[in-house]
Amino acid sequence: QLQLVESGGGLVQPGGSLRLSCRAPGSTLDYYAIGWFRQAPGKEREGVSCISSSGTYYGESVKGRFTISRDNAKNTVYLQMTSLKPEDTAVYYCAADVHYYCSLYDSDFNSWGQGTQVTVSS
Repeated sequence: QLQLVESGGGLVQPGGSLRLSCRAPGSTLDYYAIGWFRQAPGKEREGVSCISSSGTYYGESVKGRFTISRDNAKNTVYLQMTSLKPEDTAVYYCAADVHYYCSLYDSDFNSWGQGTQVTVSS
């Protein structure tokens, strides 16, 4: 299993933007599918986005507002979040597994970070 570290969370006003980062210190993410998930208090964990060798995929609630990307030179996967809404408030996790396909099911990933808090509030 990989050790994953998320960063970039924080407090932002509605309509604002944040960029989350996911790194694997000491390892390469080149051959991994990477997913971003989020969990709000009292709610189930929700798949947000995924990137793999097959492409990218987004959940309906973030499509058109979030963009996932990978910088192999920096061994980092990013989640650019724009037009943020209060309902985007959650702890955001990145996850990884060795498969070519994209998935928004958490059972398809076996390595998880500890999460970063995103709060959207005025």
